Amino acid sequence: MCIQKQSKLAYHSYILSSLLLLLLLSVGTGWAVEKQEQYNRLIHEKSPYLLQHASNPIWWYPWGDEAFEAARRENKPIFLSIGYSTCHWCHVMEGDSFTSKEVATILNEHFIAIKVDREERPDVDQIYMDIVVAMRGHGGWPLTVFMEPDLVPFMGASFIPKAEFMQILQQIGQVWKNDRQRIAETTQQVSAWLEQQEDKGFLKMVLPEDQIFQQFLEDSKNDFDPEYGGFGESPKFPHSMQLGLLLRIYKRTGDDQALVMTQKTLDGMARGAMYDQLGGGFHRYSTDQYWHIPHFEKMLYSNAMLAVNYLEAFQIIQHVEYSQVARGILDYILRDMTHAQGGFYSAEDADSEKTEGKFYVWHEEELKKVLSKAEFDIIAQTYHVTKEGNFNPEERVKELERNAGMKAVENANAFFLKMGQKLPDNTDPVLVRAREKLFKIRSARIRPGLDDKILTAWNGLTITAFAKAYQVLGEARYLDAARQAAHFLLKNLRTADGKLFRVWRAGAANHNAYLNDYAFLIQGLLMLYQSDFDRYWYETAVALQKHQDALFWDESSGSYYFSDASDASLLQRKRVMHDGALPAANAVAALNLLQLTDLSLNQEFKQKAARVISADGLRMFNLPTGYSGMLIALDYLLDRSKEVAVIGSPHHPATQEVVGYLHRHFFPNQVVAVGLPVEEESQKGTTIPLLFNKPMLKGKPTTYVCENNICQLPTSDFMKIQGFVNQHKPYSWVAR
Repeated sequence: MCIQKQSKLAYHSYILSSLLLLLLLSVGTGWAVEKQEQYNRLIHEKSPYLLQHASNPIWWYPWGDEAFEAARRENKPIFLSIGYSTCHWCHVMEGDSFTSKEVATILNEHFIAIKVDREERPDVDQIYMDIVVAMRGHGGWPLTVFMEPDLVPFMGASFIPKAEFMQILQQIGQVWKNDRQRIAETTQQVSAWLEQQEDKGFLKMVLPEDQIFQQFLEDSKNDFDPEYGGFGESPKFPHSMQLGLLLRIYKRTGDDQALVMTQKTLDGMARGAMYDQLGGGFHRYSTDQYWHIPHFEKMLYSNAMLAVNYLEAFQIIQHVEYSQVARGILDYILRDMTHAQGGFYSAEDADSEKTEGKFYVWHEEELKKVLSKAEFDIIAQTYHVTKEGNFNPEERVKELERNAGMKAVENANAFFLKMGQKLPDNTDPVLVRAREKLFKIRSARIRPGLDDKILTAWNGLTITAFAKAYQVLGEARYLDAARQAAHFLLKNLRTADGKLFRVWRAGAANHNAYLNDYAFLIQGLLMLYQSDFDRYWYETAVALQKHQDALFWDESSGSYYFSDASDASLLQRKRVMHDGALPAANAVAALNLLQLTDLSLNQEFKQKAARVISADGLRMFNLPTGYSGMLIALDYLLDRSKEVAVIGSPHHPATQEVVGYLHRHFFPNQVVAVGLPVEEESQKGTTIPLLFNKPMLKGKPTTYVCENNICQLPTSDFMKIQGFVNQHKPYSWVAR
């Protein structure tokens, strides 16, 4: 559906068998209940996704006590539907089923219907997605779950066409009335499975040794597509964290294959239509192995992560195309995804005018009408335009969309280049003119829907990307964007006592923040501090870290829960250690703790980071590519990580020379702090601890390169500084 999530858990056939038995039962027909005055309660919500469903004839409830109490009071099963506003197949299921009065009559009579925006409530989504994946071997959005009033599910699926959906509703209604014991048997099995998962993987803490990077490298090679780049078969996703770790392994080993896999993937993605060749920014994933035809939605988080991938690759090999793509991503975000006060919006839809991809694709006839012959010829040659087109959805897909009141484009062209082609630049005036003309025409089209909610976690990732772009490219506008977004979040999504909210929209913040909201924002603030060296960002990161520890830390497992303890309705408080579409929040938290150690000189941060990295160590050995984020933190922990203190005015040319070198080159396992000397104990609180009691030599800016607070001799010699910061610890398995 909108994304397929393959099971990493064992396939629980006994649960699925029970579900199939439920659906095969057919006993009785009618089911009378006492009618009560009802209405669709989503009209009171702020989520764009929930508001999309506010006019449905279904009596939707948002997730909460009112819905749960109604299910208990009326003795009805709960129908839970989870999705998000830019999900194409969520739109299809709405048009096919949720706008249908036939469907609404059954749901309203026999079920309590609950809608959840997975981006507002990722804690709810994680729980029920994992259960459905365990039941069926895969999952996707819209996520469809049936459960008892105690919130334990007995059936789950993803997209279901209307005819099948109505049959399932009728059959479940019959079983609920006539054979509740069968449902109870299944929910008991689900509850038992949840208990098994609670401590699985946390039974023995193991801190992996560096041989795990060798295993990661071999697994990546086995999964790599040598012709087009990327990992696995279609559909192809960016795998940003995996690419980031490959670059770190290359940095410490010089293994050419690690760099080749990264470059091939970055090159392939940048040439495919997964990259918006006219407007910049990446669509979510490619439907084919060539990166040619995307699923057209654009997500803030994936663009932020990909920007960092291209910037890090540019730091290593200085390939101008990588800086060009990074600018294309960030400029798209500034143009189309930025609130007037600085926060970043969440996503743009795949659909416009009830048609997937319509905003982005072109018919040959249209291009010939709006372009001169020379312009058309160069556009057609560059982007492989044909009369037949390359975007022709399958007949089954078109039928499902028609049933939902949607339509599909045919014989349309998504713009892509082929491997080996040079990315267009400004050297050919005819191509530049044609691209500008097409972008202007496209901008006048009806745009895809915008999800304008501002999520703390996704904004944290984007602050990191913009701050990184300033460091690498030296463009002040990117630093300004990072600062404005950080100020927006800290003003609008922070409580009076310093805690965070998850989401802001239409002038109001709500939902308690989750672990990734804290971890990703702390990461962004630490990157921002190391960009402009404003101590406020560091101090705010430390304050948020204290709240994160108080709200989420689990001493028994040595890791963080994803959610706080405030929602008693959750079947689990999950501790997620492996990456998904987003990096594992525990992994980002561990890396933050290591950087905070080096800036604050507080070794308690490092001890906690080591516990987090160790917490799921056994499973990390079995699937290292699924733990790329955690291995990035481990790489920092095991390396000769550097604390670089530059003592002097940030505006002095010598200071700027050192900082510029550190920013332009790839030094992932270090922190840098800059400030004037502070040596008086009474003034200690006015500086970053790493900078305290480090004097300048002879009144010149002076650099201290330290490891575990043991420093090389301070120096103002730029060549010596370069030598110090370029030292790293080789992996034990690399031949010397």
